[in-house]
Parts: sequence; structure tokens; C-alpha cells
Amino acid sequence: MGGHLVTVATCSLNQWVLDWEGNLARIIESIHKAKEAGARLRVGPELEICGYSLLDHYHELDVFTHSLEMLRLLLLDKSTHGILIDVGLPILHRNIRYNCRAICLDGKILLIRPKMWLANDGNYREMRHFTPWLRPRETELFHLPKMLGEVQGDTHVLFGDAVISTPETAFGAETCEELFTPNAPHINMALDGVEIITNSSGSHFTLQKLDTRLQLIMEATRKSGGVYLYANQQGCDGERLYFDGCAMIIVNGDVVAQGSQFSLNDVEVITATIDLEEVRAYRSSISRGLQAATSNAKYQRIQTPFELSPEGEDADLWKRPNPPIKPRVHSVEEEIALCGGCFLWDYLRRSQTAGYLVPLSGGIDSCATAVIVYSMCRIVMQAINDGNAQVIEDVKRIARYDDELPKTPQALCSQIFTTVYMGMKKQSSVETRSRAKELADAIGSHHINVDIDDVYEAQKQLIIGATNFEPKFKVEGGTNQENLTLQCIQARVRMVTAYSFGQILPTARNRPGGGSLLVLGSANVGESLRGYLTKYDCSSADINPIGSMDKKDLKRFIAWAEKEFEIPCLHGFLTAVPTAELEPVTADYVQSDEADMGMTYEELTIFGRLRKLNKLGPFGMFQRLVHDWNIDRVRGPDDDAPAYTPDQIADKVKKFHHFYAINRHKMTTLTPALHCNDYSPDDNRFDLRPFLYPPFWKSWSFKRIDMELARIKKRQASKGMQK
Repeated sequence: MGGHLVTVATCSLNQWVLDWEGNLARIIESIHKAKEAGARLRVGPELEICGYSLLDHYHELDVFTHSLEMLRLLLLDKSTHGILIDVGLPILHRNIRYNCRAICLDGKILLIRPKMWLANDGNYREMRHFTPWLRPRETELFHLPKMLGEVQGDTHVLFGDAVISTPETAFGAETCEELFTPNAPHINMALDGVEIITNSSGSHFTLQKLDTRLQLIMEATRKSGGVYLYANQQGCDGERLYFDGCAMIIVNGDVVAQGSQFSLNDVEVITATIDLEEVRAYRSSISRGLQAATSNAKYQRIQTPFELSPEGEDADLWKRPNPPIKPRVHSVEEEIALCGGCFLWDYLRRSQTAGYLVPLSGGIDSCATAVIVYSMCRIVMQAINDGNAQVIEDVKRIARYDDELPKTPQALCSQIFTTVYMGMKKQSSVETRSRAKELADAIGSHHINVDIDDVYEAQKQLIIGATNFEPKFKVEGGTNQENLTLQCIQARVRMVTAYSFGQILPTARNRPGGGSLLVLGSANVGESLRGYLTKYDCSSADINPIGSMDKKDLKRFIAWAEKEFEIPCLHGFLTAVPTAELEPVTADYVQSDEADMGMTYEELTIFGRLRKLNKLGPFGMFQRLVHDWNIDRVRGPDDDAPAYTPDQIADKVKKFHHFYAINRHKMTTLTPALHCNDYSPDDNRFDLRPFLYPPFWKSWSFKRIDMELARIKKRQASKGMQK
């Protein structure tokens, strides 16, 4: 049976930027696990030695020096010998920075393969930090620094686009973004007879992105045949991104092994035994032969006598190929629970803080944030029950109120999570106060119910005393400016109060060592787009788990959690009218978020998608929505799009862009949010825009909307006359 059965390994690693020794330890552990499973080839994530998310640290020469120092230690570690290793690190070659793979065997470097196509959109800035290798199928010599030359026993190794040839097959490496490009390297590799292709990725999570990634990976071998090993970073690497793992092995378009998408395991290795004869038979049965025979894409092959499929006495006679499996894809609701929970746990354990605090308002946004923290506790408890040594060690360090490990998610929640309801006697309703208390009881958080009237009145009296003017709410006859001033006082008092409690509570509760709680924000993506928040209010926090999630997805998540987590009180949050509760409640007036904003949360989601994903400005957005929201359009049974006249659409589009422009300054100070949607307005990394705009009401783009609106009305009038 020897000669064509090959066991290969790929992995997901929870690496951390600049955690040099920790990253190396996880790499070595993954190699050990691969060897224990009988694998002869191991591939790891992109830039795994230094961590992916270094950003402008890549401009520092220390990063390149320390990466080579870690590679040297890896090569010297004889426990990693006896297996082909594909490991990622940055390389400085001829004073040019490259994102590279080092292919190693038995303490020697066989090839350094630089990335050819760099990710440079959305959250990625690779062209800012690296240069692509734009010479396909060409190599040159890389001069090894002395510390590596001594290990290598040579002064140079090959650098460039080549493949590795073993006695029974050939394998080549591509890196992350290259999979997504139209003319992906794996196409030419496959045409040149390369049978195994590795892909080392730093691919971050967004809702339902895995399905797209999965289809691309499956298609990579469905069309050309072959074996594809996909490795990915997993966890919070030090940024607002969550890397969602899900290492996979695919053969001829079929998934034969798949790792977890969300996990608290720092090292996860998956292996599969594949039959090279299946690759050859598949390729002979598809329309490939003529293109392969006439292709000019010939790769330099680096020869090694190392066998991926040992024969004779070394062969495993009982080894069989892994059969195809059905890929696992989570629902949106599950992704929010799992991604949010895993991200928060990574952030908490690595920040060395005592826990989290959420200002719990009784509304659905802060509710969703609290339930994500509870989901984190559920995930952690499952890891403890599974015997995860790293998680157990972290829980013992963080949950320090007693020496015993918590037995339930609620028990863990009570130690590391505080919720605070900050009410006002006139503004806060009995219902929101009650909902907050019921949720806190259900999830086990340490809950504080406090009124902030005295602090609010003190700040208000400061204004009165200094200006001899008493501002009033709108319902009391005040102007809009007075109304906003009084609302903002409350909102900012809540922020100050949240941070005060976050700093002192662990000490006040007699937590050994004291410490501080991280304050979590709960402004959703729609409110940020609209600027419907007070700058430096309780939407300002340390991190915001829901900052790029829209209201619709959050409602879906809460409806799911009501049943999945068995929390009946969540139903009340789903049916409540969204309100900031910053104005007094009267017999005939209760503040409503959507009424204040002049648009619904659903409409905000549509505006956000058209602005970011469809790249539409005011005029283009109006043209699109005149068709999508046309009140006279024939609609199917499942068509729930808003229905408005062209005048109403023009008004809404103008209002959105007006408020977006005048509130842009707020985006520059948005709390860092876990990235979950590709229309996030996050100004700091993802959505780079000016923050001082000319008035939109006088802009040419608004005038063009008016011109188009006049043309539409003229055409409608003409049709009416014809009828």
C-alpha cells in the first residue's frame, strides 16, 4: 500500500502579535501533534512566527530580526525533524520586505517562498508593509544571516516561486489572498503536475464569510484536481479582528477534514490520509490534459529524497484515505454567539484585567452585549469540562474570588462580569429597570442598580450658576439645543459612572489583587452610521462587541439565545420599543430612537450597505433606491423592502448623508469594535473617510438628486396625461 497514501497536517494557531516565544511554542506543539498523527507534511498560518496583525510594526527591523531568531530556534529543535514544515514569517531580502513561507526539513531551509499577491482592501494594508514578488516561477539566492548560515551549513538558500519535489509527488505553497485572485497560483501549479498545494492564511471573520471561503477552496481543486491544505490563524491576534480558524483539507473538490471555526484551543491540528492515485485518476477524467501539455508555466522543482509516503518496513499497512465529509457552516446567530464569546475571552485573558462591565439599559443593544459575555462564559465552561489546560489556568488567574473553579456559566459570570443600570427618576421606566434586573439574574452577573439624578443635577446646576440660564427639555418648552444639552449631560455622566465602577468594583468586592474591569460598549452599527450617539457617552468604552452588527442581526441573535440559552426574559427585549431614555417620560410622550433618527434601523442597514459595499454616494444611492423602494413597484410575497414615493426617498437619502457628514467627527473616536460586517463605519482601521465635510444641503450631489427628482416627476406627469 506504500507509495501513494500520504498523511498531511494543517492547523489553526492562536498566535499573538510580538509574542515571540509563545508563538514559537505553539508552532512547535503543532508540529509535534502532526508527527504524532503520522503526518509527513505540516502547514501553518500566515506570518505565524510574528503574528499577523503587526501593522506598522512591520516597518521595524526588530520584527525581521526576531522572526529569523525564532526560525533558527525552530530549525535547531530536533523534535521538529522528520517532517516537512511550511512556516510563515516576514523576510527582508535586498532591503525589500516580503511576506514569506519557509519550507524546512530536518533543520534545513529548502525554499523561501514570498507572497505574490497581497491583500490590500478593507482591513488589510499589506501593500503598506510588504512588496509582492512579481516574478512568477523565478528564483534567486537569499543571503542567509550568519545565525542561520551556521545552522544551514551554507550561505544562501533559494528565494522565489518554486515547488518542492519528493520521490512520489510535488507540493507548492500559496498564501491567503492568492487563493482569492482570478489567476491564482494553484492553477498553474496544478497544470504543471503539482499534486499538493498548501495555503497559509490570516483570514478574519465576518458574518457568513466562511461559506465564501469554503466555496473558493473547494473550487480550487474541483476544477484542477489535487489536494489543498488550508491553514488559518485563530483568535484575537491583538487587533479588532477575530481570525476564525477552520483549517481544512480538500481533495478533488471534497472536504475530507475540517477544524473548528471558533475554539479556545490555542493549537488545533487536523490531519488526513489522502490517496495520490485518486488525484491522478480525477485529473485524467477532466478537461485538463491539453492545457497541461501546452502550458508554459513550468516551475523549478527543488528535489528532496524525503518520502511523504514511505514504503517497505516504514509503510502503515492499515492506513486508509479519509472519506469526504459534509462541511460545517454556522448560522448567523451561532456566529455572533461563538465569535463574540471567543474574541472577548482572548481579549480578557491577554489584557490581564479582572473582567467586564456593561451599562445595562434595558434595551436590546446592551442586552445583546451582555448575552455575548454570557456566551463567552458558556464557551469557557465547556472548555473547562473538556480539560483545556490553558483555559483552566486562565480561569484560575481571572476568577480569583475563591480557590475553586466555577461549576456553571452563571458562577463564572458572577465573578468576571458586572452589569450596571444607571437610571433617572423622570426618564427611566419601570420596565427597562425590571428587564435589566431580570437579565442580570438569569445570566448571573454581579448587578448594580443605581440612580444618577444627584450627579446629573450637580452638573446642571454648574451650568445654571455659570450662565444664569436654566436649560429645559423639549417637553418642558426648551429649545432643541437645550434638549440636547440635558440629554448629553446624562449620557456622559453614565460613561464616567461606568468607568468609576469598572476601576473600583474588584477592590470593593474583595477580589484578591484588585484589578479593573474593562467597560464594554453597546452602540450598534446603524447608530454609528447615523451618528445617533453622544460623543463620550456610555457608547464610549474599551471595546464594543456589537459595534459592526445591525439591529436586525442582534434581534435574530437574542431570539435564538432565548431558546438556545433558555433565558425566557429575553422575549421582553425583543418586543420593547428602542429608546435612549434621555428625555422625561410623560403621559403622552416616550422618546423613540427611530423617531429621533428620522429613519428605521432597517433603512440604516440599507444605507450602510449601499454606501460601503456598493460604493454609492448620495446621487447614486437615490437612483438605486428609486427602483428598490418604489411605492408603485410590483412586489412578490417575500418582498419586504420599504415603499416610498420619490420625494420621500430623496428626503431620506439627504437626511442620511447630512447626519452622516455632520457626525463624522464621532467616528474618529468610536470604541474599537469587533469586526463582523463589511459595511462597518469604523474610522480607525476599516472605513477611512474625511471628518470635515462641506454642507451637503448646498452640495452638487444634492442638487443632482433634485434634478433627477424633477425629471422623474415630469415623466410621471407625462404618463398620467397620456392615460
